[in-house]
Amino acid sequence: FGTAFSKVNTIQTHFSSRVHLPSFTKWQSSLFLLISINSIMATDFCTVDDVTISDVELCPASWSENPEYFGMSSYFGGTPPLSTAIGYLVVLGFGALFSVFTTLVVYMDKIFAGNATITSEHFNTAGRMVKTGLTASVIVSQWTWAATLLQSSNVAWQYGVSGPFWYASGATIQVLLFGVLAISLKDVAPSAHTMCEIVRARWGKTAHLTFLVFAFLANIIVTSMLLLGGAATVEALTGMNYELASFLIPWGVILYTSAGGLKATFMASYLHTMIIFAVLITMITIVYIKVYSSNQIYAFLDQTVSYSEEQCKNIYSSDGQGTDQFFQDADGNKLMACGPVSGNAQGSYLTMLSADGLMFGIINIVGNFGTVFVDQSYWQSAIAARPSSAAKGYLLGGICWFAIPFSLATSLGLASTALMLPINSGEAGSGLVPPAVADHLLGQAGSALILIMLFMAIVSTGSAESIAVSSLIAYDIYREYINPDATGEQILKVSRLVIVLFGIFMGLFSIVLNVIGLNLGWVYLFMGVVIGSAVIPLWNMMTWDKASGKGAVIAAWSGLILAISGWLIGARIQSGSISVATLGTNEVMLSGNLIAILSSGFIHYVYSKFIDPQDFDFATLDANIHLVEQDLSGLGVEQQDKDELRRAKRWITRRGYLLTFVLILVWPLLSIPAQVFSESYFAFWVLISIAWGFGAAITISFLPLIESQDEIGRVFSGMLNYITGKEGDAGDYAEEEPAAKTVEEPAKEEPVEEPVEEPAKEAEDA
Repeated sequence: FGTAFSKVNTIQTHFSSRVHLPSFTKWQSSLFLLISINSIMATDFCTVDDVTISDVELCPASWSENPEYFGMSSYFGGTPPLSTAIGYLVVLGFGALFSVFTTLVVYMDKIFAGNATITSEHFNTAGRMVKTGLTASVIVSQWTWAATLLQSSNVAWQYGVSGPFWYASGATIQVLLFGVLAISLKDVAPSAHTMCEIVRARWGKTAHLTFLVFAFLANIIVTSMLLLGGAATVEALTGMNYELASFLIPWGVILYTSAGGLKATFMASYLHTMIIFAVLITMITIVYIKVYSSNQIYAFLDQTVSYSEEQCKNIYSSDGQGTDQFFQDADGNKLMACGPVSGNAQGSYLTMLSADGLMFGIINIVGNFGTVFVDQSYWQSAIAARPSSAAKGYLLGGICWFAIPFSLATSLGLASTALMLPINSGEAGSGLVPPAVADHLLGQAGSALILIMLFMAIVSTGSAESIAVSSLIAYDIYREYINPDATGEQILKVSRLVIVLFGIFMGLFSIVLNVIGLNLGWVYLFMGVVIGSAVIPLWNMMTWDKASGKGAVIAAWSGLILAISGWLIGARIQSGSISVATLGTNEVMLSGNLIAILSSGFIHYVYSKFIDPQDFDFATLDANIHLVEQDLSGLGVEQQDKDELRRAKRWITRRGYLLTFVLILVWPLLSIPAQVFSESYFAFWVLISIAWGFGAAITISFLPLIESQDEIGRVFSGMLNYITGKEGDAGDYAEEEPAAKTVEEPAKEEPVEEPVEEPAKEAEDA
């Protein structure tokens, strides 16, 4: 009561100093005092397990159902929600399952549909006849990294609604624009197996070796991120040893990729994509429809930023008084999501006006140009697609992929900060936001769903990277420099051997990265520094007849050197020292990424325009690329219709540029007038994310089946005829495609019938 009385005096003094009340009588003053005392005594402070949080009236939203979160400095805290046995079951069991599944599908396709035996060409190009729906599904699968699922929610945890948007838009435009290169490849280099073959055919040996190095760097960086994020999540969710998880995860990829090649990878990727979208729409439904609503999440996010720094320290302490707080580290950096967001308008999570969010968006755009344009797996998907499907497949794939980071992070990422789950910055940086939220909402089932979703992303992208590396080594090293007369059988053996060796190498390499102290977020921001300088020269190679080979080599290496130098100098200037932590700040990473792509582009343009201009005839490019086996599938006259290719190029160019303009400029600019989102504006934003997620899931799941109904029908028809006892090989009961023409096995020429003259005609001639 004494404390209350002293507070009343303070209130009365504060009140009288601001309001003149000449008519206040003695009894009115007494009544005012009584009301003040009553209101103070009735004030409810946040209390958890009989511990009152000092100065905090409203507890974090998640504490009402989970009071055990109070005093927790991390969500997982070293105690995994799933057993180690589940970790082994997912890592080893799913790998074996997909190996059996894809091998069975390839076998059925061969036996019951009458398709030809796998040649080296077919192993690395999938016959060059993949349709639009499957191409789009493969693009979604390849582009869905562990980072897509994990890092996108991390930036939502850091920056709010701007994080998921900039992650999604900043990594979608590259796929849209690569569609232009895909159709250009079909036009000028339809026989290519790798992008480096095209470099060799146009610019020669020096450029070939240069871009081979950048291609390998891209593959290694992408696979490193897969394993870093994957192993960290498997360890956090199941307790499985990190090093063991890093080593075993690639084996799920190795088995079916080495068995069936690119076609098996595409078939498995379709199934992976379906599972990823199934989990995605489940999480969206749980967060915004079943458990919470957009209005509730909006209110919770407002509550999160309403806390002061002192209140956050009290909330994130073991005694509620802030004496042993873990809200900030020794340098004053925030470790938990609480209080206003630095750099955001009004400190809100609900705004696109975010300085750090925009900075991340620029880094994301620059870095992802490198991991699309320099990654052989995307060139390989373009090579595998039929010409009429290449442009449409990339456009559709980019649009559908946008939903994965945008919808998933808008649900799970924002829910993590709205509920104020005890996720610390270290866990967020390692990609543990989605599993933490899923575990909070669904318990062990949620953890298991995220684990399965993550494993799908790892094996789908991992298989694409494996087949990409095997193609580069088989065609650009083994065939080019070791055995120029290699047969198709030798190429096939080398491809399969490389897949196994690359999987083992990457498992060991990810362990080394973890020992160094690099996590998923750090490597994600760093990738553009290393490979960004190769982007513009490769674009120029396919689209600009004056592009110089010497200029491309100079630009690529100079851009890399300048980017690394700027990156190191930036860390030194900003922090006074160079370490993993100082090199990983947004400002330093942004400088390195921008220097890489802009300097190389400028150097290549100047060298090609003023020093060594070329006048290259693209019509001669394909003549310098040679098939190992004369497998001409996908290379017929119908597929090489120049008028059709020109129309397809115009189609993708217009739509690719337009969508890029909308995603990078129009959408963000339209969000600026809103500043901090209102409740109704946020509800509309959430509605877009839900609709996009469901629309993409339906499209990517059913379009490949609809397009391939004839092939599926042939397989089932062949199986039925086989079961009912029809004898003979596939050709007797299935519509067999012509066998591939190979060097080792020349095609048999059909006998030409001699014209027979009629007797009457002979008599007349006589």
